Amino acid sequence: MHGIRTDDPVGRAVACVRERYADPLTLADLADSAGLSRFHFARLFKETTGITPGRFLAAVRLHRAKRLLLSTSLNIADVSAAVGYVSLGSFTTSFTVGVGISPGRFRRLSRAGGPALPAVRASSAAGRGAVAGTVSLPDGHGNARVYIGAFGTPIVEHPSLAGVLVDVPGGRPSCYHLPDVPAGTWYVHAVAVADGVGPDPRAHRTPLIGGQTSVTVTAGSVTSSAVRLRRVRPTDPPVLLALPDLVPPRAPAVSIGCPALTPRPAASPPGARPLAAVGAPRPS
Repeated sequence: MHGIRTDDPVGRAVACVRERYADPLTLADLADSAGLSRFHFARLFKETTGITPGRFLAAVRLHRAKRLLLSTSLNIADVSAAVGYVSLGSFTTSFTVGVGISPGRFRRLSRAGGPALPAVRASSAAGRGAVAGTVSLPDGHGNARVYIGAFGTPIVEHPSLAGVLVDVPGGRPSCYHLPDVPAGTWYVHAVAVADGVGPDPRAHRTPLIGGQTSVTVTAGSVTSSAVRLRRVRPTDPPVLLALPDLVPPRAPAVSIGCPALTPRPAASPPGARPLAAVGAPRPS
């Protein structure tokens, strides 16, 4: 697989997962592909990817199922079998939990123009704060549309606690603001598509990801967290959450400084749009 180093044991295991996801792979199988004991392999794999080998395999299967639902006419039972599930019911449940909508609805919405941005998870927690900061692109990329959300896991999966779309111009950062995040420790993930540079920037679009390992939100305050996007690596867990197509804008608004980080409710910063105000282009 492109980008996998043969001297990297976790990389070899990830390549095994991505090539044999439909097989009944076990921890022992993956440890053997890495040339390590099961205990050492499981520890090293989680240190590298942020999740266990079993969760990585499950995420790859669901991500592949999303692609098959969008690109083929296979019925859902055949998609389920093609990605390694022996039970249609367990596949449907796993897909709905991770993606946020059922396989059938995911396919129908994609054909009808795409799902809306994901709804955030309702919480009964009384204490709420916010996360805010800047989001920036790696060098050599044009404009990008970015989805930033707060999640309870290292995987970009349903449900999100808060989310916003931000249009980021190439070469300079933009501000983002996630309001009403329950107090606690969460993961801030960003998913984006960036234009290339040159005479036809749309011909060279690149998927990007970014985020923090974790952030701690305190009730009544704003946690500052800068997000820098990067290219996707083979060892990154797939994005499961159903998102609209992140089509980069031709001329995004340029942020001139970010709003002060205060605990008071604030309007969305320049370039950012609340979920309720965003349309629903095709899913990614």
